[in-house]
Amino acid sequence: MSPRRNRQRGGAARQSPTPRDESGVRYGLESTEDWRGEEWAVRAVGGGAAAKHYRCPGCDQEIPPGVPHLVVWPRFGAGVDDRRHWHKACWNARDRRSARLQRSRNAPRY
Repeated sequence: MSPRRNRQRGGAARQSPTPRDESGVRYGLESTEDWRGEEWAVRAVGGGAAAKHYRCPGCDQEIPPGVPHLVVWPRFGAGVDDRRHWHKACWNARDRRSARLQRSRNAPRY
């Protein structure tokens, strides 16, 4: 049995290295999505570039360092303080999620 090959063969075009900003920090590719009548910039952050703890606004759970996720902010009129870090699955399900209701421990779930 021959070993499995994980690399592409031949003259496949090589991707450019991961872009870096002026401070040398790696960041992912940026795209634009429409949500709630606004344009949002969405950037994927790889696990190696995720160095801090963040709180996902979609599920209100912590995103630990080293976990790939998305950074999302309004495209126009937004500053650094408007960026939010989302789990990818939470961002994809943002329209299907209801508001987070805080219930007491013994409250019924209906």
